[in-house]
Formats: sequence, structure tokens, C-alpha cells
Amino acid sequence: MADALATHWVRAGHEVTIGGRDAHKAQRLAARVGCGARPGSLRAAAESGEVVLAALPFAAGADVVRELRAALAGKVLIDCSNPVGPGFRLLTEGGPSAARRLAAAAPEAHVVKAFNLCHEDVWRMRPPVFEGRPLAVPVCGDDEAALARVRELVGDVGCAPVAGGGLDRAGLLEATAALFIALWVAEGADAQAIAPPLAYATGPGRPEAESVAGAGR
Repeated sequence: MADALATHWVRAGHEVTIGGRDAHKAQRLAARVGCGARPGSLRAAAESGEVVLAALPFAAGADVVRELRAALAGKVLIDCSNPVGPGFRLLTEGGPSAARRLAAAAPEAHVVKAFNLCHEDVWRMRPPVFEGRPLAVPVCGDDEAALARVRELVGDVGCAPVAGGGLDRAGLLEATAALFIALWVAEGADAQAIAPPLAYATGPGRPEAESVAGAGR
């Protein structure tokens, strides 16, 4: 995810630092991103940018962010993780979302949930456009200035930002990802086909729509 998204952002003119626990991996990734992307430690990456992408596995996210709490104070922290486990089960079920856990680990940061609904190869597309329509990216967060910065970065990827509500709705995005992944991988289903076009989203508004229907074989 860091590779795919940072590649768009450096091409859009942003200064990017790629941080990692393994210095050699960070160097390789920065070289692959190109356009002047710099390698560094996790702390160096957190300190260098106004916006920080936490491209981390769910299991490691909160611990890493807690270690970087001071460096992340006042920064926009993007969470793109999906807490999906075996059997496409949502690992946070009954608890706070992955994004909420990052916010608790670094309470002075402005956490925004985004970029979690697609495989990394979709983000590598230049741009992610399907049938002439840019991919829509739901964005959830509580700080308007942080949301504005992330919407800008969504646009730099060639996508269209969609207001997803506050950070309390990040868990819905994560649950949506779990459902979509299960449909795509386990069932081979087209997840886009489960939603009607916007014009029909609220139904035709007929009184009989409020009745109860029973169906049998």
C-alpha cells in the first residue's frame, strides 16, 4: 500500500519519506517509488510529513503508532488497514475499529480511515478509472482540516473522495471490506452488483413498499 499510494503522491509533487523497521527494505521501496522518495526509519517518516500513511498490518498497527505517538502529534494519520482474519472474519467484532485503536494509541494525531476497500494493485493503476468513472474512496474522520488533506491525496491518486462520516463509522468501512473480500474471493461474486444505481437507492417511494411480503417455494 505504501508503494502503490506513495508512487502517485510523489508524481503529484509531494515530498515522501518511506519508513520501516528494516532499513534495507525501506531503501528498496524508496528506490522503487522513485521521484526523490527518501528512505528512513519509522520515526523519521512520522516526523517528516504533515500526513502519515500507516501501511501496517492490523495486528501491529496500534503498537507501532503508540511508539511514534510524540512524532505523530498534530499530524494527519491515514489508516488503510483491514482487520480481516481467517474465514473473512472481522477481527474487531465487538470492539473498537482498527482506526479507533490507532486514535487511542496516538490521541494527539488526527486519524482518517481511507483506501481500505481495494487491493493494492488497484491503487497502482494510473488512474483507477472503471468504465470512464473514477474510483470513489470513502473517507471517515472527525477533523475537517485532516479530511480536507486526505481528500486532496485521494484526488492525487486520480480517485473521487466520498464523505464517509466521522471516525465512528470507520468500523462500517472495515466491515464492508470484510464482506467484499468474502464475496470476491470465496464466492467469485461481483460486489458492485449488490447495490442499485443511486437513482433507485431509496426506492420508488410507493406506499405498498412498507408492507410485508412472504415468499415460498
